Amino acid sequence: MAKFFTKLKTGLTKTRSNLVDGIAKAMTGKTRVDESILEIIEEKLIEADLGVAATLEVTEVLRKRIKVNDSQDFAAVMAIIKEDLIARFNDGITVGAPTDALDKKPYIILVTGVNGVGKTTSIGKIANMYTKAGKKVIIGAADTFRAAASEQLEIWAQRAHADIVRTQHGADPASVAFDTVAAAEKRNADVAIIDTAGRLHTRGNLMEELRKIHRVIQKSNPEAPHESLLVLDATTGQNGLNQAQQFHQAIGLTGIVLTKLDGTAKGGIVFSIKEKLGLPVKYIGVGEQIDDLQPFNSVEYVEALLA
Repeated sequence: MAKFFTKLKTGLTKTRSNLVDGIAKAMTGKTRVDESILEIIEEKLIEADLGVAATLEVTEVLRKRIKVNDSQDFAAVMAIIKEDLIARFNDGITVGAPTDALDKKPYIILVTGVNGVGKTTSIGKIANMYTKAGKKVIIGAADTFRAAASEQLEIWAQRAHADIVRTQHGADPASVAFDTVAAAEKRNADVAIIDTAGRLHTRGNLMEELRKIHRVIQKSNPEAPHESLLVLDATTGQNGLNQAQQFHQAIGLTGIVLTKLDGTAKGGIVFSIKEKLGLPVKYIGVGEQIDDLQPFNSVEYVEALLA
């Protein structure tokens, strides 16, 4: 985990430099936090993709706290911001399911997202977390539209020591999802992770296909899917939230997998996701290696963002 935190901190370097250095520069030579400094803090938080609503709330908390706080130096200001950001995740720490006892068997996870966000690799990495935790995992290759999708997913399944259900190119994705659930039950698997075709959230026919997959899973197991995860590219920033809203309306998401926190992303996006969607960020990814996706930990994330 120390290695992952180092990568996360490196990935957030650009955001951290703009945010922290910007506030430090604004406060140089100042002994009191005035409205001009608060305006700069607002500007830097918005530039970090924190979102307008969350930014205004953070600065309002800061405005109230500094009035009753004798210390108004840079460290005191950053401590207030850090405390407020961590508190936005309610329980302080949010971790993914592999560290928890699964209350359903098979535990069925549906994974979706637009093309190019790292969906296939994320599925392999999530499967790896479960197998390392001693769980038997089966992956369903229901992305039958893209010719190489099944082959790519099979490679990741092998890396994660997971079974896979796949069929020929062009087959009905919903039938693959159904077969995956059936195979998971027959083979006594702990977890079934079902891939879906990368799709644009603006394409009505593809979103309807996703709804069909969701319905078929529920016919097989009325309580499933137990999780519906959207893989989101962190570099898309606020535009990615529009994608998430459409997918959420279609199937009812339960969480976000945030990928590509590799230096080009604006780290405040996790707060926008929480603010606008009310959805937890379950996993974050910082690279291409199989261990470069980890359960989201809000305390570590804020530490890396504001260190």
